[in-house]
Amino acid sequence: MPDPTPPPQLPAVADELLRRMAADQHARGVRENSPSVVPDNDLMRTVDIDNTAALARILDEYGWPGLSLVGEQAATAAWLIAQHAEPDFQLRALDMLRDAVARGEAPAWHLAYLSDRCLMHQREPQLFGTQYLDTGDGHGFRLWDVADPDHLDARRAEVGLGPHADYALARTVDADC
Repeated sequence: MPDPTPPPQLPAVADELLRRMAADQHARGVRENSPSVVPDNDLMRTVDIDNTAALARILDEYGWPGLSLVGEQAATAAWLIAQHAEPDFQLRALDMLRDAVARGEAPAWHLAYLSDRCLMHQREPQLFGTQYLDTGDGHGFRLWDVADPDHLDARRAEVGLGPHADYALARTVDADC
């Protein structure tokens, strides 16, 4: 049976985004097929700056690199790069991602995470409970404030995320996603 997913329209852009995501994760200490290591903060800054410049170029040329342009994995790579960019760039990406989600070109959970990240940077309560902060006291991470916490799981379900209790339980040291 043939694969129902058509190939991406921009395979070279997809490849670039996937390479950049690999560099992002490597700098953050994520290792495939082996235990993670301590993140390299200097390398993270360098990779994030380079990746943001590349994503800005892609956004200028093609708009948001959505599913039909680059495929599912590379669209997720674009989202991850935006997550790790400077707050001003995140706001720009958020507007474009919002449009891509409305057109079915990106999953709603991408928008949920980036929305929460932007709200956190603006010192506003998040909507989907995706953002945590290091407590700075050696005791791990705490959930960033959530707007209307009684309806958090309903909002999460609307964008394809599971219950927050499951997400919080699964969270470990990696609070940067």
